[in-house]
Amino acid sequence: MDALTASSGNSRVYVDMVGDLFHAGHVELLRAARAHGDYLIVGVLSDETAAAYKRTPIMTLAERVAVIEACKYIDEVIADAPFRIDEVFLAEHDIATVVHGDDLSPAGAEAVYGAALAAGKLEYVPRTTEISTTDLIQRVVDAKAAGALG
Repeated sequence: MDALTASSGNSRVYVDMVGDLFHAGHVELLRAARAHGDYLIVGVLSDETAAAYKRTPIMTLAERVAVIEACKYIDEVIADAPFRIDEVFLAEHDIATVVHGDDLSPAGAEAVYGAALAAGKLEYVPRTTEISTTDLIQRVVDAKAAGALG
């Protein structure tokens, strides 16, 4: 679906992510986000943005975008997406709904998604707790310590 078709009445949904070491939890987030509309836009945060609030990603932005673009739930990817979503961004991309995991604090929602929150466009989906990028990194560290990696 191209952007012209997408903006002709379909409900456009936005979710942002780092997407490092893309895993089943990421897929579940994207599946849940897609259920909120007809066209899913995924903003992939830059290495610098991720490092400022989390950690530096292991995969480069280009690598993360390539993997995320391959997910069947996604219609469009915005590389180096803004950390804070404002009214201009929502209007520019004709976004009806912004989706985030339900682990976001009210203060975090206001700080990052204030415009979507004020417009009644922010929706939460359950966070997958069974797997995370942090867990995967720890598995690699543990496997290396146990001599399971070469």
